[in-house]
Amino acid sequence: MSMATPLLEVENLTTEFHTVEGVIQAVNGISYHLDEGEILGIVGESGSGKSVGVLSLLQLVPQPLGQIKSGQVLFDGKDLLQMSDDEIRAVRGNLISMIFQDPMTSLNPVLKIGKQIGEALKLHMGMDSEQARERSIELLRLVGIPLPEKRIDQYPHQLSGGMRQRVMIAMGLACKPQLLIADEPTTALDVTIQAQIIQLVKGLQDEIGMAVIWITHDLGVVAGLADRVIVMYSGYIVESAQVDDLYDDTRHPYTLGLLGSLPSIAAEADEELKSIKGTPPDLTALPAGCPFTDRCPYVIDKCHSELPPLEVKKNDHLAACWVDVTEETLA
Repeated sequence: MSMATPLLEVENLTTEFHTVEGVIQAVNGISYHLDEGEILGIVGESGSGKSVGVLSLLQLVPQPLGQIKSGQVLFDGKDLLQMSDDEIRAVRGNLISMIFQDPMTSLNPVLKIGKQIGEALKLHMGMDSEQARERSIELLRLVGIPLPEKRIDQYPHQLSGGMRQRVMIAMGLACKPQLLIADEPTTALDVTIQAQIIQLVKGLQDEIGMAVIWITHDLGVVAGLADRVIVMYSGYIVESAQVDDLYDDTRHPYTLGLLGSLPSIAAEADEELKSIKGTPPDLTALPAGCPFTDRCPYVIDKCHSELPPLEVKKNDHLAACWVDVTEETLA
């Protein structure tokens, strides 16, 4: 743990959606921090609140359906949730950049690549067209796109999926942000390209020194990328630890389940991958106790009635579980 002031401090963030079916409790009072230059992985399955949690940071939750009910998000000491539209716009894409899962929905199909990267450079960095073009070519080269002078005048559909994702990263890096948020940016790509994109971001992070929040449903992805990992389930943080600690000394049954479902090189040929039985709870009617109760192999009576707090298990390793799973797994 560094003693410096964190770059980002999230305190008790709660976000819900008002729908015909009822109120969806998407994010339920989460708190965490991020240091300068740190890579934080946020892991969880669909509906765990991981994406809504980061969209909330930048006030990007669709209104009036979505509502940030409570919380404080301090970025460089200023609360992002209290900012006016103009103030938060000056932060988005400039100090904090976000890249999304599907570049085809984020890139404008009728604008050339260069124009799309250049837009942020003109808006936030005050560049003229010529400077923006030069910098855009530089950025495309930085993210490993061959022949950037040619690519800059192409349209998104002329590029492969992996190339489009690199363009998104170039756009994300255009204004040298202090924080890059990547929301499942490799999900739609094949494994080889996925590995290249992860290496690219890791290399750029070393070079530029920005902090990164990497959101994924795949614990395998964060192993070689993140410094620290947060595991989310049903809108709660259920475990948080340094990356090695999370794998070597797992403290939450859900994390154990996620790790158990990862393919391993050392596994026997006929060994089956384990899946987590059951389905996540209905977010419009969360149980009184632990949300993982119905799927958990270690469940005790208390789990049904009381929500376990996220507490220190050792050093800065936190977990929200009434049972000491280390003893249970050894038993």
